[in-house]
Amino acid sequence: MLSRDFDFVTPYYLRHKYDGTITNSIIYPVTRSLYGKHIRQPIGGDFGFSGKLAEFYLTKDVWESDVARFGIDIWMTTTAVANDFKVCQSFLGAKIHAAKDPSADLSAMLTQVVSALFMLMEEYPDKWKEVRSTDPVPLFGFEFSVGLEPVHVNVDRMIGMFDLGIKELSDLLTDILSMDSMKELIETSTSNPFTFTDELWARIIYDYAIACHKKVMSLEHILKTLTPLYLGKVASLVKDMAESNALEVENRLERLCTAFEKLKPYLIEYWE
Repeated sequence: MLSRDFDFVTPYYLRHKYDGTITNSIIYPVTRSLYGKHIRQPIGGDFGFSGKLAEFYLTKDVWESDVARFGIDIWMTTTAVANDFKVCQSFLGAKIHAAKDPSADLSAMLTQVVSALFMLMEEYPDKWKEVRSTDPVPLFGFEFSVGLEPVHVNVDRMIGMFDLGIKELSDLLTDILSMDSMKELIETSTSNPFTFTDELWARIIYDYAIACHKKVMSLEHILKTLTPLYLGKVASLVKDMAESNALEVENRLERLCTAFEKLKPYLIEYWE
């Protein structure tokens, strides 16, 4: 990688299919759609960067901000990609950490990471609006199968929190979401069997980005309402992937990313 003059190296981990749900359902598909690069772990936690990129990072006035404290991973990745540094991925085997049930209290982490993602959209609109297609990113290292610790999830609890959130937050959600999104979201809450479509999820995330951009209310209030919706989408993905192997999981997430890419014109239209 040094000999090929790459400036930024992101990790490529094998993870349990129910691990990394914030990355899988939001950060990966949004980053890929916005900036056009298939960076599978944009908040993977382990990065390599060139001296040239390090110098560029140091010119940025973010080191005393919330981005530096809570969103440094996505900031490093986005800054490298949006400023045309040469990026690749390195296979690092299994991700070893204390994986949590997605229905556990992840609201603080979700808010922090998505907040950083949206703040970066404000910094680089001229860049991401021009991206019309997406491309793979070089991957180095020998890929091999490894054993992964199981991640136990409580789908019924997630769906229950989703339903409760829609009921208790409906007034706020009406101010954040488009009329069509709100209507489909209510229909989703009554679906049997429970299904949360990729197209609706992509439109909802873009609605949130637009609401933050237009400052319909405080950023904190906007993003706190996202947690129950996120749990609903994760519950739907868990149900979809219950019998899937690793390759099938990646194919499922590919379809999710495609939905975000197809709906990007919606984001650009309403951003203005």
